[in-house]
Amino acid sequence: MASSVMFHPCFLVASILSNYFIGLLATAASNGGFTVELIRLDSPKSPFYNANKTFTGRLNKYYPNALQSRVIAYKGQHLMKVSIGTPPVDIYGIADTGSDLVWTQCVPCDGCYNQISPMFDPLKSSTYSDFYCESEQCRLINTGTCSQNTCTYTYAYADSSITKGVLAQEKVTMTSNSGQTVSLDIALGCGHNNSRIFNDHEMGVIGLGGGSVSFVSQIGSTFGSKRFSHCLLPFGSDPSIASKISFGNGSEVVGDGVVSTPLVSKEYKTPYFVTLEGISVGDTYVPFNSLGMVSKGNMFLDSGTPPTIVPQDFYDRLAAEVQLQIAMNPIRDDPDLGTQLCYRTKSNLDGPILTVHFEGANVQLKPMHTFISPKDGVYCFAMQGSNGGGIYGNFAQANFLIGFDMETMMLSFMPTDCTKQ
Repeated sequence: MASSVMFHPCFLVASILSNYFIGLLATAASNGGFTVELIRLDSPKSPFYNANKTFTGRLNKYYPNALQSRVIAYKGQHLMKVSIGTPPVDIYGIADTGSDLVWTQCVPCDGCYNQISPMFDPLKSSTYSDFYCESEQCRLINTGTCSQNTCTYTYAYADSSITKGVLAQEKVTMTSNSGQTVSLDIALGCGHNNSRIFNDHEMGVIGLGGGSVSFVSQIGSTFGSKRFSHCLLPFGSDPSIASKISFGNGSEVVGDGVVSTPLVSKEYKTPYFVTLEGISVGDTYVPFNSLGMVSKGNMFLDSGTPPTIVPQDFYDRLAAEVQLQIAMNPIRDDPDLGTQLCYRTKSNLDGPILTVHFEGANVQLKPMHTFISPKDGVYCFAMQGSNGGGIYGNFAQANFLIGFDMETMMLSFMPTDCTKQ
């Protein structure tokens, strides 16, 4: 990983790097659904807001006066606010469609990373209770084991991050913009040993994947259906504006301009798999596979990963075509940038436009989706190659209302100005 451009693979890939956090300040709908805000960490609504610090809109310069270790972990990421326990305690966890488990750091926490806010203390909550080893929830988490008849877990991510702790039932409370509150009991992890890439502002993870213990799956019956949608703000947007995520009935993405692609069922239920056939750079089509064949479910959408990650062969052909259509010389002499395709420019590039060809759905990406600035005067291609699986990251998801419908097994995109939602 280059030191100044961090494009990191992610949680489950649950990843790092962010400049948002999802604040579960929600609106309960009459049809049973629920809408919440996705709040930028530098928003006045954020608990981390500091009016004396300046937002720069650059990947490695978020708050100039802040420690770098605090900044990097937010860039490209989203944190989701929920309140847990009785009395309720606010928790800000990484919103991650690439993993299932909902967890937060808990005391005692001898093997944990540093956290600015106080850790959750289960002994101070009247609604907290550990799950027993023979419970259905312990079996569903797959890694559940027995310790003094209490269900303990180990949950690992693709970037080698890990959480270990006790699986428990606890009350989660969400507050709407109008002041209405909704409370429900869910299974969550009380993490007593958590390590690797987490930073001191991240208090855990809110798993939004498709598995049975994910937040979406657990609240589905409460809000009418197992579906949700989100509209993520582009990087560098006005920090006072919140993105939104909606759960249950009423979260469907419908209307003019909507395109949809099938969600592909696989044995591993967590990721939201789709089929990518190729990407057009301007008018030039670059197939996913140079032999013309693609396997179903070759990509999955992940709100916890900033860049889009594709197989190395596809990336090489794609990047070569992008470079061919840009009338500038790429940067060759900056070791911090590694092998990434980057250009020296004070503003984002004029083009080219990329069209992502999913099965049955064409999604057009503008330069704000495909070129990201890691430092002043530099913009880099926001995709990378890998020898692993494909991930459609959150840079490419910005300014689209995206619906995840597990009832119909469809994923829908609608171009949207998310600043006005």
